[in-house]
Amino acid sequence: MRKILIVEDHADIRKLLRLTLEFEDYDIREAGDGDSGFALALAFCPDVVLLDVMMPGTLSGLDVCRGIKSTASLGRTKVVMLTARGQSGDREAGIQAGADEYLVKPFSTLQVLETLRRSEVAA
Repeated sequence: MRKILIVEDHADIRKLLRLTLEFEDYDIREAGDGDSGFALALAFCPDVVLLDVMMPGTLSGLDVCRGIKSTASLGRTKVVMLTARGQSGDREAGIQAGADEYLVKPFSTLQVLETLRRSEVAA
């Protein structure tokens, strides 16, 4: 069973993602800010993190992504950025932070599922 961590400050988006993923064979955990998201990533060691960029707390999604990518125990974790920031500079910042994929809000649940399936093939 693949482990998915959703790190998103909007509860309605977390709920939408959870409802979408519950029909797949995933163990799903959630966090509402970057600080608890990174702590949960360290404890849970997810296969994929669905990660918002702009969140409350001391760690942004970019900070969390950099932290995940620089932690040896999370070396195989894929990071999918989910953000309203879709400018080319924003995408570049996500890629520079180590993001494996970058989806711009509003995204479709089908896009998320296709992205997760691609990450399974690449794993």
